Amino acid sequence: MANLVYKRVSTDQQSTARQDLVLQEAGIEDPVFFKEDPGTSSRLHPLQRPKFRELLTYARPGDTVHISEMFRLVRGNQHILDVLDVLHRDRFALRIHDGAFSAMDLTARHPRTGELLSTVKFMVQTLAAAGELQCDLQRELTYDGLRAAEAKGAKGGRRPAVAATTTDDVRTAYLEGRSNAALACDHGVSRGAIRTAVADLLPDHTAIEEDAPAPELPVTLDAARATPCA
Repeated sequence: MANLVYKRVSTDQQSTARQDLVLQEAGIEDPVFFKEDPGTSSRLHPLQRPKFRELLTYARPGDTVHISEMFRLVRGNQHILDVLDVLHRDRFALRIHDGAFSAMDLTARHPRTGELLSTVKFMVQTLAAAGELQCDLQRELTYDGLRAAEAKGAKGGRRPAVAATTTDDVRTAYLEGRSNAALACDHGVSRGAIRTAVADLLPDHTAIEEDAPAPELPVTLDAARATPCA
């Protein structure tokens, strides 16, 4: 029985280093690797991706398909169901070694009847797992965006609300007794931005700013419901 390992990254600025580490730690014996060309989009249906199609052609009943994380293969619940249909039909096993669905055996069959043991469990747990898959996917999309921006000479992430050229002035004024509210008014920024600029000068570093923005929710999958990232 062969162990078939599938790897994919979304941009040519990414590497498979994390996938390699997860799969190495899994201790897969005599792996046969199928790696998509860099830039193979997660939007492309898994069954249409060249290397995954090659993997399915190469595989024989009883072989196991190994993936570091589910989002390397699928984008949403419909992708999952489509892939499982093919794996079940051709009697291939599937192992996800980290992240969403890694604790579930989605291809197990009853030794006598041959019926899938995972069907009910999958349907019960799919929404919770889809939320975790969404978090994994969101991290990948964020990473892709940052790498693409860096390739164009831009740095990702939020710009500091307090300009670097005025940070020293803000810190000096704070030490002289100027309040956070007054400094925020002076520089046209939020009090949270002022607290960030003077964080190491504050008596209580764990205090939460009242006007700190709420975390943004991720985009939703094609599932009926999906839980936001923690």
